[in-house]
Amino acid sequence: MPAPRGTATDPAGYCRRHAKKYLPSPLKTFMRLDASACPLWLYKLLPFLRWWPQLSRDSLKADGIAGLSGAVIVLPQAVAFAIIAGLPPEYGLYAAMVPTIVAALFGSSWHLVSGPTTAISIVVFASVSPLAEPGSAEFIGLVLTLTFLAGLFQLLMGLARMGALVNFISHTVIIGFTAGAAILIAASQIKNFFGLDIPRGAHFHEVISYTATHAGNIDPYVMATGLATLLSGIAAKKYLPRLPYMIIAMVVGSLFAAALNHFFGEDTTGIDTVGALNVGLPPLSLPDFSLAALNQTLFPALIITILSLTEAVAIARSVAIKSGQTIDSNQEFVGQGLSNLAGSFFSGYASSGSFNRSGVNFSAGARTPLAAAFSAVFLLVIVLLIAPLVAYLPVAAMAGVLFQVAWGLIDFHHIGEILKRHRKESVVLAVTFFGTLVDLEKGIFLGIIVSLIFYLYRTSRPSIRIMAPIAAEKFNPNRKFANIGPDAPGCPQMEMVRVEGSVFFGAVEHVKQALRQIDEYDAAKKHVMVFSRAVNFIDLAGAEMLAGEARRRQRLGGGLYLVGVQPGFCNMLREGGQAEQIGRENIFSNKGEAISSVYPRLDSDICRNCSARIFTECDAALPDGQPRQSAAEPPA
Repeated sequence: MPAPRGTATDPAGYCRRHAKKYLPSPLKTFMRLDASACPLWLYKLLPFLRWWPQLSRDSLKADGIAGLSGAVIVLPQAVAFAIIAGLPPEYGLYAAMVPTIVAALFGSSWHLVSGPTTAISIVVFASVSPLAEPGSAEFIGLVLTLTFLAGLFQLLMGLARMGALVNFISHTVIIGFTAGAAILIAASQIKNFFGLDIPRGAHFHEVISYTATHAGNIDPYVMATGLATLLSGIAAKKYLPRLPYMIIAMVVGSLFAAALNHFFGEDTTGIDTVGALNVGLPPLSLPDFSLAALNQTLFPALIITILSLTEAVAIARSVAIKSGQTIDSNQEFVGQGLSNLAGSFFSGYASSGSFNRSGVNFSAGARTPLAAAFSAVFLLVIVLLIAPLVAYLPVAAMAGVLFQVAWGLIDFHHIGEILKRHRKESVVLAVTFFGTLVDLEKGIFLGIIVSLIFYLYRTSRPSIRIMAPIAAEKFNPNRKFANIGPDAPGCPQMEMVRVEGSVFFGAVEHVKQALRQIDEYDAAKKHVMVFSRAVNFIDLAGAEMLAGEARRRQRLGGGLYLVGVQPGFCNMLREGGQAEQIGRENIFSNKGEAISSVYPRLDSDICRNCSARIFTECDAALPDGQPRQSAAEPPA
């Protein structure tokens, strides 16, 4: 029976009913279409159609409140992040407007808020500052090109359904990279915090060396302004957690600098200010599409693509755990790609999901992605009202705020846990952290490579356990088995092993050596039974290895037997012809069937002298069918 018109199960009718009051006129016209006119591909092309039917007066009110909260939060952050990126402050605000709206409309998360972030900002600065003077027209053009390329890569990856790739970037790599980026943020602001003339584009160790050798040139008034801002920010965050500590810190720093200028004079203090903001609607912009610019920004764009997508998907998933929503990584790729493409033409720079703003958005009660769109609109209104006041903001105060931001980026808790408990993860963390300090662009790639090497090493050595029936369960028809030690009694003719992991080309040599060592250590063990229910994947190389091992054991007078083969495993053996080489009679569905079938193939003379008798069949008769004289027949 069709759903009644105008209900939640009839999206077109529901949307049509609410469009009259809440939707812009173009969307009103669109929503008059019947449900049959909205095929599945249209929902994928315009993902906001999935949540648009949920709009109501209450949801718009909740989204409006959440959007206003987000606008207040992003204002100081956007200015700070733009300065980190080497751009005029207004570019951070632009990056929190159009890109935020596009990402909200075309992403899958209902609570993710995109815009400028710390890590992306430091990558932008580190990538472009060696090529042009920060803040110059050439610098801005290269940043726009970088943003365009990053958006293009993200969009292509989303359309190619490559969302699962972010799963290969370990959490440890992100922690190490973020910590390294935080140190670089602090290092980039040392010149502004202490009033030193550090050369542009200096590396981390050069900044530290220059600061140590020119400590006598520190401007005490500039440093005092930075310290006042930093301490007030720390106090505000601790004692006034509900208020935006950045705004409080910048106000205190500005007032402190104004007092110093009043008592000592501006010529004496030498405190520079950010300058007036010329902010309005995001102006149209055009990236530099010259071959030189594209070549210079290609590799940094790949870095930003990986980092941005990892951040966005990880944040979206973490918020979705609380909201109960399902996240589509591929759609998030598309949303982030479109937002950066749009940002490059509306004076924004590379953006990604923000954990702070997304958390505030969810906590403030946002119900749909319109909350993020509202935050961009409210931001524009707020900026137009307070833009003149930014002219009095000291550069040293911004440095103090960024010192606090950098400190907050370092995840000391997880770093301590990794260093304390995980040796290999500690190596990945250290490589990523120090690699980022040496070369930020390549640090994250180096960490990814090292973590993948450890992963491949682990997967190339699947666990192989020696199994035997539990003595107390000997007569249980379910044949319960357990892992036994090398000195435990077992069958003298057959070894039973459990393989846990994938048998692919990288693991073939490890499994092959383990199977050959069985008869090398004990020549009488010509039969091997492999419990393979835990083998989740096998490729052609693994199938050929098992077939070769089966032929070798047949020449020895024994056999290789596979038990509990999974469907994918079985299909690989059958399609490659290895099933015939191993022998279909040697492939079993369960342990009981396998043991009752293989037992008659054992050597009766050896069984006659065996006192272990670990199988139920051992007590009934010898493999050749001759009855046992007693349950505990002594050796001949």
